[in-house]
Amino acid sequence: MYALGRHLLLELKDCNMEVLDDLDFLKDCLNEAAVQCGAIVVGESFYHFSPHGVSGVVNIAESHISIHTWPEYRYAAVDVFTCGDKVAPEEAAKLIVEKLEAQSHSLIELRRGIVVDSQVGCVTK
Repeated sequence: MYALGRHLLLELKDCNMEVLDDLDFLKDCLNEAAVQCGAIVVGESFYHFSPHGVSGVVNIAESHISIHTWPEYRYAAVDVFTCGDKVAPEEAAKLIVEKLEAQSHSLIELRRGIVVDSQVGCVTK
């Protein structure tokens, strides 16, 4: 089965509260994750909420890596969405789990853009 993209949904629990509220740390973390997985960074946008919490996205040529944090709950939601076969989104996910010191996490992978050959009715490779 060929998919145009892989979308990893990460639930990170029992993380380090301090890093979940550190805007600069999270920018560096997501940028490092993008480079580590073989992606090309093309931009970023981050916002620090008051009194706490960060939302941000690193735009990559292959799609994006995003994060939303709730330090008061020691929780972060992370998406790693990549297209093509030259990147390894699981490497980005692994690095983010480690850097945020998540004591518990889950990962769901969605295949996006399944390509079907309409003439023969099968999935193309």
